[in-house]
Amino acid sequence: MAGSKNLAPLIEAGELLRLGPAQEIRILDCRHDLSKPHWGAAAYAEGHIPGAIFASLDRDLSSPIRPGTGRHPLPSPTDFAATLGRWGIGAETRVIAYDHGPGAWAARLWWMLRAVGHGAVQVLDGGLPAWLGAGGAIDAVVPTVAPASATVREFTGVATTADVQAQLAANTITLVDARAADRFAGQNETVDPVAGHVPGAINHPFMGNLDASLRFLPPDELARRWENDLRLARDRPLVAMCGSGVTACHNLLALELAGHAGARLYAGSYSEWIADPARPVATGA
Repeated sequence: MAGSKNLAPLIEAGELLRLGPAQEIRILDCRHDLSKPHWGAAAYAEGHIPGAIFASLDRDLSSPIRPGTGRHPLPSPTDFAATLGRWGIGAETRVIAYDHGPGAWAARLWWMLRAVGHGAVQVLDGGLPAWLGAGGAIDAVVPTVAPASATVREFTGVATTADVQAQLAANTITLVDARAADRFAGQNETVDPVAGHVPGAINHPFMGNLDASLRFLPPDELARRWENDLRLARDRPLVAMCGSGVTACHNLLALELAGHAGARLYAGSYSEWIADPARPVATGA
């Protein structure tokens, strides 16, 4: 799988419509709701892009929570390879991921595939609403796919909690948190048991990467919005985080669109940081 050519991170709904059914394309439905974990599977069962396979954030794109981990630990390389094989994703398979609009959940799969060397992956810009708006149909058929052989490969571009602690102390990284401003500030926290953020992190909410129709902003506008963070990253490489390593991937995709590929993901993110009460937490902007 490693070495497949990187495609542009996004695909428009009209282009996907023109592709039509193809053996070497897999469409993955990544819809999820943190407050209703079973909603994505239920929404998929009601109707999805024809041929799409459901990708569960909790079951397929994460491993079970263990003591000391965050809410969505990365699966082991062996488990992720087995999942790709079950989905029929081989070395040459083009993968298109979508969700219900913002791309936050689809971006998790995009990043995971890229991190194991599979470059032929794209996020459907605007998600299912964009597909429907372009005249795309939906159905409730669960496709049958032939399994493929997927090579087990380690995730690259990952920062551990130990990395983040040491590199923040040495002032050698720019740590950027993708959560909404109120959660970053320690207000209105409804997901994690401790409110606040990692001391030294700066806030760049992932929704700021999108326009009113939940499509990604043009690259020049993204570069403008990321200008300050990218200036810091010239001297202190950027590490993206969020609550559990999911929406941070949206920022990593936006950064690539803005011409800044190669930033790392703090996969455990805030929920792993607070798993040890000895680690400090900051509040406020």
